[in-house]
Amino acid sequence: MNILIQHGEVIDPCRGFQQVADVAIQLGHVLSIGSVAKDFQPDQVIDARGCWVMPGLVDLCARLGEPGHAHEGMLASELGAAVAGGVTSLVCPPDTQPVLDEPGLVEMLQLRAARLQCARVFPLGALTQGLAGDNLSAMAELTQAGCVGFSQAEAGVSHTQILQRAMQYAATYGYVLWMRAQDAFLGKGVAASGPIATRLGLSGVPVAAETIALHTLIDVMRSTGARLHLCRLSSAAGVALVRQAKAEGLPVTADVSIHQLHFTDNDVGYFDTRARLNPPLRQSQDRDALRAALADGTIDVLVSDHTPVLGDAKDLPFAQAEPGASALEMLLSATLKWAEQSGVSRMRALQVVTCEPAKLLGESAEGLGRLDVGCPADVCVLDPSIQWQVAPSSLHSQSKHTPFAFAMSGSQMPGKVKATLVGGRVVYQA
Repeated sequence: MNILIQHGEVIDPCRGFQQVADVAIQLGHVLSIGSVAKDFQPDQVIDARGCWVMPGLVDLCARLGEPGHAHEGMLASELGAAVAGGVTSLVCPPDTQPVLDEPGLVEMLQLRAARLQCARVFPLGALTQGLAGDNLSAMAELTQAGCVGFSQAEAGVSHTQILQRAMQYAATYGYVLWMRAQDAFLGKGVAASGPIATRLGLSGVPVAAETIALHTLIDVMRSTGARLHLCRLSSAAGVALVRQAKAEGLPVTADVSIHQLHFTDNDVGYFDTRARLNPPLRQSQDRDALRAALADGTIDVLVSDHTPVLGDAKDLPFAQAEPGASALEMLLSATLKWAEQSGVSRMRALQVVTCEPAKLLGESAEGLGRLDVGCPADVCVLDPSIQWQVAPSSLHSQSKHTPFAFAMSGSQMPGKVKATLVGGRVVYQA
């Protein structure tokens, strides 16, 4: 299908391009930006007047409920939520049901996602069998099946010898380990350690749970030469350690979730389970340090950390409630809100959700996260003038739990997605 997007402000954060221009799309790729050939006959014309025409977002952490919830159609609903938020590519952690530790499960997930013809799905394979932290998974076979890296999700690896062997193996074959830095023993609480957790009588997760794990991960990485991506940093002390590792020249990257940029432990309020998240929301000084680190490049990528929680799993006492929140549809708006509040340029804001995450995916994401001639036509058309309120009932995700809900946050979100294209196909249009 030939598609012409007219009169929009074309933005490519990868090359710093920003210009009002028409975009011609043919055979799933960008044919031209600016002048359109006279013989180009579009099958569909999208009027983007007053809108930004930008690359589709690349989200490095989004749980889709699959495998595990096929009978509930969660894969379709969550991918629908992704494209409604302008997300055209996403990475799925391995903590599914069953765990993504077998090539057949990875292939099945990709096949089901491809059949939906919606957003692109890049699976992470389990680093250890069943995420138990004991025996390494078959990393070579999982890579051949389509895994872009290996992770323990929230499980971690408490046995440092297993961690060392995993990094040695990964370094030998060029694999990337995606690890969340949290000590297995100190990280068992439900809220960030501090006055609020103490006042509410909630078990705390100290900053040391993150920094101790970071010291271990970075030291083992230094000795093995493995590439490490640190997932969802949550503390100022953690930021300082990552900054030090990067200054040393170690092959480390990091991301942070939109929740840690916009909320603090104060938002727990009186046991509001919408703020029950992993990692836990920390103090304002941690949030400010994370915002600054994302702006200056210490943290490379911003993620949604979309974790759908269904049914009554939130309607429980805070400590018993399931952690997680719906976030795919808020990723782009939350990014723009952070940029507005922190004085960050538009280009930098869009880089952390487009070309920077695509870069971390390597060859498997060739041409994604950018808008240039010859690249895959994964495009987001955004109206930046629209201010909207997050209403859980209107979310495309089956999960309606989010701290961004207007009833909790009391604030509006900037920018609304008008259309999303994946591979030259219109997969969402408002």
